[in-house]
Amino acid sequence: MTISKIRLGRVVMTGATGFIGRALGRWLQEAGYEVVGLSRSETTEANFSEGAIRQVTWDGSTTGGWGEYVEGAYAVLNLAGESVGGGRWTYQKKREILESRLSATRAVVESIEQARQKPGVVIQASAIGYYGDRGEQELDEESSSGTGFLAEVCREWEETVGSIREMGVRLLITRIGVVLGRDGGMLGQLAPLYRKYLGGCPGSGRNWLSWIHIDDVTGAMQYLMEKPEFSGVFNLVGPNPVRTKAFHKLLGKTWQKPILMSAPAVFLKLMMGEMARELILASQKVRPKRLIESGYRIRYAELEEALMNSL
Repeated sequence: MTISKIRLGRVVMTGATGFIGRALGRWLQEAGYEVVGLSRSETTEANFSEGAIRQVTWDGSTTGGWGEYVEGAYAVLNLAGESVGGGRWTYQKKREILESRLSATRAVVESIEQARQKPGVVIQASAIGYYGDRGEQELDEESSSGTGFLAEVCREWEETVGSIREMGVRLLITRIGVVLGRDGGMLGQLAPLYRKYLGGCPGSGRNWLSWIHIDDVTGAMQYLMEKPEFSGVFNLVGPNPVRTKAFHKLLGKTWQKPILMSAPAVFLKLMMGEMARELILASQKVRPKRLIESGYRIRYAELEEALMNSL
């Protein structure tokens, strides 16, 4: 029997059609798990590893139609949330970003409350936006939360899932950095610009960028999920953050597209406002202290190797 036919347990995953969700669903299914992917949008089975992953459509805020899958599940993974990079942060957009996360998380908590046989572990996605813009500070899991909209979103997101611990269920919170990989994420947004020779460094380029390869996101989540001795917060970032200027210089070299221009910070703030300040120009030098201490071996520790694999 091949490993793909072995069923190690059921994993219920929200946000299954997102960049991380698609990769994680395939990864866990190939490892031998039965994966139930929840999505707020109708999609074809081809998006779910050629039909190998069970697709369940939900409304993003209630347990209707999927709560029964949580009963006796090996794990529940909550990745759902409106993209923070999908447009200028108007008042309405900010409400959608926050409420999409909180409503989905409340539904996950409710489904676990209702389950007679609780899942073994819950993995709650969060982001390094939790730390805010911190300049040259080195940050790890014990660092305090920062200021700004993204920090507020991450704090509320993490607090909403906190009651799961009181139910006797192991809880992991993963603060994820900039994810590099094919077909999505930051590189998916930059590729059209670089193809047209419009790629460049935003602002001064001195701000720190904490990145991680998509294979390390999926690999670390599986690793932590399967280790009952681990709980609490883990930063999912690579061990070597880089200056944004160095990132774009290496990206241009890897794509063989020379950088012919840059975007001044004042222009970005004028065009995108708060989103530019927090998502593009913020400096976050984050270390994966607990992940390294856990014994997980990071596959892509160097940026050049990660970019080459992602292109």
